[in-house]
Amino acid sequence: MIETIKSILLDFQEASPETGVPRHLRIETIPGKAAVCIGVRRSGKSTYMFQVMKRLQSSGVPRESILYLNFFDDRLHNLGQQGLGSITEAYYSLYPEKKNAETIYCFFDEVQAVPGWEHFVDRLMRTEKCHVYLTGSSAQMLSKEIATQMRGRAVSWELFPFSFREFLDWKGVESTGPLSTKKRLLVQKSFEDYWETGGFPEVAGLGRDLRIRIHQEYFHAILFRDLVERHDVSHPKAVTDLAHWLVDNTASSYSVNSLTGYLKSLGHKAPKSAVSDYLEWFEDAYFLFTVRIFDASLARSNTNPKKVYCVDHALVTSVSSGILVNSGHLLENLAFAALRRLYPEVYYYKTKTGREVDFIVQTRNRARMLVQVCESLAKPQTRKREVTALSEAMTELKLKSGTIVTRSEDERIDAGGGTIQVVPMWRFLLDLPESTE
Repeated sequence: MIETIKSILLDFQEASPETGVPRHLRIETIPGKAAVCIGVRRSGKSTYMFQVMKRLQSSGVPRESILYLNFFDDRLHNLGQQGLGSITEAYYSLYPEKKNAETIYCFFDEVQAVPGWEHFVDRLMRTEKCHVYLTGSSAQMLSKEIATQMRGRAVSWELFPFSFREFLDWKGVESTGPLSTKKRLLVQKSFEDYWETGGFPEVAGLGRDLRIRIHQEYFHAILFRDLVERHDVSHPKAVTDLAHWLVDNTASSYSVNSLTGYLKSLGHKAPKSAVSDYLEWFEDAYFLFTVRIFDASLARSNTNPKKVYCVDHALVTSVSSGILVNSGHLLENLAFAALRRLYPEVYYYKTKTGREVDFIVQTRNRARMLVQVCESLAKPQTRKREVTALSEAMTELKLKSGTIVTRSEDERIDAGGGTIQVVPMWRFLLDLPESTE
C-alpha cells in the first residue's frame, strides 16, 4: 500500500488539475485546526481545493510540500485495513528531509470514505508540522458532526454553488467599479443566463435538456446517498414525496403537522418525528433550507409556520412538477440563496398587523437588513401591499431603510421616517458584500 500511495502522490505532483473559476470564498487556516470545506454535492469543493493549492504555490510553497489524496480513488480502497498511518509513512519516505523541518499542506478529499479518518487527522495535527484541509460529501461531513468527531479541532467553511458575481467571472464579464452602459447591458444579459441556469458550476453553459437531466441526477443523489442510504430510511418513498412537495412549494409556508398530514394522505405512515428528521436532513445536505419567523422567543419561532427554500433556484425548475412554482417564488428563492451564502441566520418578519416581510438578517456590524422580494410593483394593490409591510417593519424595528427587490424596477420610495430602495435583482446581487469578513 505504501508504494501505491507514493505513486499516487507523485502522479498528482506531475499533474495540472483543473482549477476552474476562482471562487470568492477565502479559507483561513488556524494553527492546530483542520480547515473543512462543506456544502451541497457538486458545488465545486474539490475544484476549490485545487485553487487553494495553486494560491499556496504562488506564495512560494514548493509543490512537493503539498500532499493530496482523494479517498474515492479505487487504489485506496484497502487503505482502511492497512491503516491511515501509511499515508505519512509513504510521504516522508519520498521526502525524509521535510520531516519536522518544513510545514506540509495536506489535502484530503472525500475523507469520510475511510473509517477512522478523524483519529488520523487529529494525530496528524498533533504530531506533524502541517496544515490540514478536508472536503467530503455533505452526507458524512456535516458541520455539527465534524465538531463532534474532531472535538473542536476543525473549522468549517461553507461553499455554495456560484454566486452571481462568480457566474460573471465564469462568463468573463467585468462587474467591478462603475458600470458603463455597455458593461451594464452585459451584466443584465448575463443575469438572464444565471436566472436560467442557476449556480451549479457543472451546468453553466449547457443546453436546457442536459441541464435538467444533470439537476435531476443531483436531486436523486442527494435524496438517496445523503439521506436514504446514510440514515437507513425504511420508507424512502416518503422522503422522495416530501422533497417533491417542498420543491414544488419553494418560498411557501409549511408546518410539520401539515406535511405529516400530506404524507398520510399519500398512504405513508410517517410520524411527525420522522418528518422533522427528514427536514433536518434536507438542511444538513445543504439542499432545502428552513426559514423561521424573527422572534426573540425561540418557542414562538419554532411553533409559527416556517418557509422553505432550495439551495439553487434553477434546480427547483428542473425537478419541480411545474404546477405550483411561479417566477415570483423563484426570485424570492434566489434572494434567499444570496443572503444565506453570507449570513447563517436568515428569518422572515411579521408585523404587528400580520403583514409579512420576506427576509431579515443581521449583518456583521449588528445592523439589521430588511429585504422584500416582489416580481413587479406595477399593480397598485401589489405596490401598496409590499410597501406597507416593509414600512411597518421599518417603524417597528426603528430602521431607516429597507429594500424591495424586483425583476427589473429601480426607484426610491419615501416611507415616512425612512427610505425604501427598489432595485432589480441583478443590482441587489452585485451590491451584496462578497463575504462577511
